[in-house]
Amino acid sequence: MQPSHPPQLAPDDLESERDTVDIIKVSARSRSTAVAGAIAGVVREHNRAEVQAIGAGAVNQAIKAVAIARGYLSEDQIDVIVIPYFTEVVIEDQERTAVRMVVEPR
Repeated sequence: MQPSHPPQLAPDDLESERDTVDIIKVSARSRSTAVAGAIAGVVREHNRAEVQAIGAGAVNQAIKAVAIARGYLSEDQIDVIVIPYFTEVVIEDQERTAVRMVVEPR
């Protein structure tokens, strides 16, 4: 079993609840450029985005989307970092391990 961080201990969650942002959920069928645009838009608007993926294909698309979003944001002189962590989510009464990534300016 992979180590996980309870949601209350996830990066930046302890700083402020007022800046909560919806989680961008990525599937293996997600278009990485569309997800990248969503990440860039959320970072521009809220100064941070959270991306969630479950499964190898989804994690692959999410990582590609973050790399593409870095390019989109660099055009606006926004240099972002990614903080990945594991979390447990419940889907259809089953607990699954997800990879979450916090994307925020350096």
